[in-house]
Amino acid sequence: MSTSTSRPSTSKPSSSVGSPSGSQADIELLQSPFVLPGGASIPNRIAKAALSEGLAEPDGRPGPRIRNLYRRWATSGMGLIITGNVMVDSRAIGEPGNVVVEDERHLADLSAWADTAKKGGAKLWAQINHPGRQIPRNLSSQPLAPSALAASGVGGAFAKPRALTTAEIEDIVARFATTARLLVQTGFDGVQVHAAHGYLISQFLSPLSNERTDEWGGTPENRRRFLIEVVRAIRAEVGPEVPVSVKLNSADFQRGGFGEDESLDVVRALAAEGIDLLEISGGTYSSAAMLGVDPTLKESTRKREAYFIAYADRVRAEVPRLPLMLTGGFRTLDGMADAIRSGVIDIAGLGRPLAVEPDLPAALLSAKTESSDVRPKRSGIRLLDNLTELVFYTVQLWRMADGKAPAPGRHPALNVTQYLLRNGVDSVRLPRRSR
Repeated sequence: MSTSTSRPSTSKPSSSVGSPSGSQADIELLQSPFVLPGGASIPNRIAKAALSEGLAEPDGRPGPRIRNLYRRWATSGMGLIITGNVMVDSRAIGEPGNVVVEDERHLADLSAWADTAKKGGAKLWAQINHPGRQIPRNLSSQPLAPSALAASGVGGAFAKPRALTTAEIEDIVARFATTARLLVQTGFDGVQVHAAHGYLISQFLSPLSNERTDEWGGTPENRRRFLIEVVRAIRAEVGPEVPVSVKLNSADFQRGGFGEDESLDVVRALAAEGIDLLEISGGTYSSAAMLGVDPTLKESTRKREAYFIAYADRVRAEVPRLPLMLTGGFRTLDGMADAIRSGVIDIAGLGRPLAVEPDLPAALLSAKTESSDVRPKRSGIRLLDNLTELVFYTVQLWRMADGKAPAPGRHPALNVTQYLLRNGVDSVRLPRRSR
């Protein structure tokens, strides 16, 4: 398997005598390194996708609990670890416990976090973000957004925002660049810009949340200007050799919103800027896709792995040399290997399974298992199950942060009680998922 950034071969492994078995061939493929356009190498094809940990200290620094969690993941066998949300502004955090990096106050803590997470040989990227209007009411009574439009379909969890001024937009662009520089300075190998899931950059991209008529809105080109300026500012700070990735929605799955065709235009623009990796995701807090399901898919398709694989195939056809990572739905060795072998993607992302089975990548790559056994308990009541499932994964992260093993068999009522005591009642309105 080539480690170049060109489209991987679509040929199947030979079945001749002496060739590896199907499972062994899958393992060898997933064990192969991947070289990014800037020259950085990812040791293997399995990545930990971002999961919002909610474990920072009250002042936003990454303390011992988040280090404990990443110490657990450091030896999990992944080639790439992407952190959860690292916010660029302490005045705008998406949920309690977000890490904030906006100045040099916590450089020692950041270095300790990076050193801990990289002990097993994985590359470490920080996902950097600004929530825009997606800030719980108990954290902000008037968040900032491209336009003064409240988020729909979230039960009033977020207050109506105020529209950003041009000066504030330019300040946030600069904050992304500063955050990236400080992270790289303290040992992080790269950064991922969060442009999905309805956060600030996603809000700029969507005509449903961006009704501006200046240079930051109105046309698709202007709506994507904020993202492009963020990428350019980061690149100017970190240089050409540090990986800069973007997490982008395939669509937001809302009528009149950000669709696949416009998303492809954004991908082309990002490729022209020289990003090193695109991670494909989908949805917002106002749509079901953030729960890990593309609502446009038939039930038979939903049961397959890799929820956004059809869109990834479109991206590959349009921009064949852009490295792609796909997260959402992967649960088996052959599912990940097939997606890579087909040439559609280069990196397979795992999110929620790693909250319960932190050693899953190592187990897959050593032939100890061929699939994830994560099965949250379900009642059959959709709203209740959505609540208990989001809490289920979050509590597993907290357990590992406290030096305990995940407890998938723990009664859901205990998990919900623990979650509410820590984060408050308002937090259960927010569908915490892979970030």
